[in-house]
Amino acid sequence: MSSKQTTSKPDGMKNGLRNMTDTNLLLTITIAIFFIMYIGAMIFLGSGFRRPQMFFSILNDNAFLIVLSCGLSIVMITRSIDISVGGITALITMCCAVYLDYKGGNVFVSLLLALAIGLAFGLFQGFLIAYLDIQPFIVTLAGMFLARGLTTIVNTNPFNVANEKFVALKNTRVIIPGLGYVTKAGKYVDAYIEIGVVVALIVVVVLFCMLKWTKLGRQFYAVGGNDQSALMLGINVKRTKFLAHLLCGLLAGIGGFVCFLHVGSGAVSNGSGAEMNAIASSIIGGTMLTGGVGNIAGTFFGVLSLSAIKKIVSSAGFDEAWYTGITVAAMLCLFLIIQSVVIARKKKH
Repeated sequence: MSSKQTTSKPDGMKNGLRNMTDTNLLLTITIAIFFIMYIGAMIFLGSGFRRPQMFFSILNDNAFLIVLSCGLSIVMITRSIDISVGGITALITMCCAVYLDYKGGNVFVSLLLALAIGLAFGLFQGFLIAYLDIQPFIVTLAGMFLARGLTTIVNTNPFNVANEKFVALKNTRVIIPGLGYVTKAGKYVDAYIEIGVVVALIVVVVLFCMLKWTKLGRQFYAVGGNDQSALMLGINVKRTKFLAHLLCGLLAGIGGFVCFLHVGSGAVSNGSGAEMNAIASSIIGGTMLTGGVGNIAGTFFGVLSLSAIKKIVSSAGFDEAWYTGITVAAMLCLFLIIQSVVIARKKKH
């Protein structure tokens, strides 16, 4: 009896080993496609893509999306979903803007407000999904409508924040030495990233380490791979799913404030479509909708790939929105096909 226990591995552990292999394969494909696209743009679309600032601008514009996509990757790894993050972003930007300008608020307190809003949604939605076993799509769809509705209650008129300390923080730049460029007028322009990019990179590193080296990270993969096997391994499946959604809510709070730092305004339209872009970025980054497979580094490159293809299409002269939509759809279908091939390969084994 004891010999069988020492020589055989539980199904959950076997699934975990295969899932990690799938994760690395999908990560490699995502990184390769991103570099092929970007190098191709550098070769065929002129000097704009050869300037490092073009890459940094992509990071500046999508720092909040990186954070939101990391949250989506966490819940998708556990075989769940959250489509409320765009609405939460809009609510956070509006609440923080109203608090700072109309109430004469403090920037640090506005950050706490953003985190509290994100955690409140994560707590409520996570409880309904994990402990009441309600479908995550329905719960987070309701959360999206709730957040959008609350945003319009707070204020319907878009406005730029004039709070001096916030504006100073928003305009803070991290200069990247030696990577600037000279304009046609002969003026040297420094390459830079915004504060939000620093926050996003820290989030990526922390979550990457958490998923790779902590017990909670392994539990996320185990629950997503096979929740019955996870139960047999002694994992509290409901608590793990709850923590995944709670973490996604926290990241929505961080991402919402990073978005606020970038746009500097409160508007109902802020974060519009962010939930779909976050899901698409996670899929492109190798996170499977079937659960149990995903990588935060892949999600990071998924956001970069999605943003780069939009920039490439625009720079190629196809400015109409439907060109971008078609290109993104084609790219998403490509990665779904790749995932299907990976799944088929896993079933053979």
